[in-house]
Amino acid sequence: MNNVTILQALGQADSEKVGEVVRDYLRGVCRDILFDVMTTEVSLLCGPAYHPDKSSAFCRAGSAPGYAYIESRREEVVHPRVRRRDEAGRSEEVTLKSYAAVQDAGEAQRLLIEAITAAGSMRRVGNLVNNQRGSGKSQVSQLWRRAGIEKFAELRSRRLDVDENGEPRDWLALMLDGVHLAKDLLAVVALGVTADGKKVVLDFEIGASENATVTSALVSRLVERGFKPGGNRPLLAILDGSSPLRQAVIKHFPTARNQRCLVHKARNLKRYLSKRHWHELDAYFSRLRKVQGAEAALEVVNELDAFLKSKNAAAHKSLHEAGLDLIRVHLLETPATLHVSFLSTNNIENVIKNIRRATGRVNRWRSETNQAARWLAFGMLEAEKGFKRLSHRNDLPVLINHLEKNIDIENLEKLKGKLPDWLREEALSELVKAGELGDRATTQKSRPSPASLRATPSASPKTNLTPITQSDNL
Repeated sequence: MNNVTILQALGQADSEKVGEVVRDYLRGVCRDILFDVMTTEVSLLCGPAYHPDKSSAFCRAGSAPGYAYIESRREEVVHPRVRRRDEAGRSEEVTLKSYAAVQDAGEAQRLLIEAITAAGSMRRVGNLVNNQRGSGKSQVSQLWRRAGIEKFAELRSRRLDVDENGEPRDWLALMLDGVHLAKDLLAVVALGVTADGKKVVLDFEIGASENATVTSALVSRLVERGFKPGGNRPLLAILDGSSPLRQAVIKHFPTARNQRCLVHKARNLKRYLSKRHWHELDAYFSRLRKVQGAEAALEVVNELDAFLKSKNAAAHKSLHEAGLDLIRVHLLETPATLHVSFLSTNNIENVIKNIRRATGRVNRWRSETNQAARWLAFGMLEAEKGFKRLSHRNDLPVLINHLEKNIDIENLEKLKGKLPDWLREEALSELVKAGELGDRATTQKSRPSPASLRATPSASPKTNLTPITQSDNL
């Protein structure tokens, strides 16, 4: 189709078909360019047409039907053939570099994977890519399986002590939450926040529930891969309220400061309350998310405690179960601008939403295979591509400074007389623990090391080392 023909076709085509006419024309131009490139390569190998280079070991061998990927679509083409003669007179087929380059299906496969992500179904992918070759259900399924295995390996092989540029990472916070995939199939997902406000998906562990084995395995693997807070600063952990998650964090980070997700806590309390009380409960938690400082937070918690006491005993007990983890961020005097990031696991909930969007059409999870791991790894890495830094990250140095200075312990010391009974015992326990850790650190600093003892000369008078003779014994 030349320029005159394309203009005529455009003039005769309906407005709805103009785009298709232009695309057909461009694909034809690409085929012509490809043929010219392959012809040029043949001439370089064999010499000009009808004037072969007799000194060359290559010779023309006609042409054959083949295919090439044009606009990420597989197109039928005719490609020239070349053979190479050896010293014994035998010849073998030679693949042209230009022809091999246009047979690379990488871009087409990338588009197929994007189509799977968009469609959520292997059967619907063919419709999205006009049923081009290679988009059959079984072929797409095999491609998706390979891509999932690659993503899983990529996620698990990433080092956590350094970033992609090899620079050391300073971890500030760890968020842990569970996502239910099916009955008796759950994944605990971990997300980290660096001191400069970057969010990074870390890992996940699949199990039947958020039990101690699953959660401990996940946190242990994070530590092995290099996850730890910078310096001697305690880690800030935001958890969904699961006791095994809290125990796993404390086991590997004994000084961690745990904050209960207020969204999860409010959701749990609603299970005990009548719907007519939900609005008032939401108002208390909204105030708790907005107030800044330990005293203001304690005032709201006391009001919430009185409200629940008058409504439901089970809800009242559930609030007490959370303890100081309800207001840990407030005890650290964290700027209120950071509450949206550290008073809930919403950052990790957004990752889970992306995972659910990708896995929404999966009707059967096969726990005996790596199916769930492949889908989760792909979904988490895809979600990470859209991550932005924390809002109000310029206030993070304040939180970091307060963590280093243990401001929450200082506030507990100041407020221990104002704390209600259900918080006072836990506060006193933390104060005792902090005192023991402080005494231990002071002792270690004042105690000389073995190396210094060996290097320091003795101040006592030298002992006479003259051998004792028999007469001396007498």
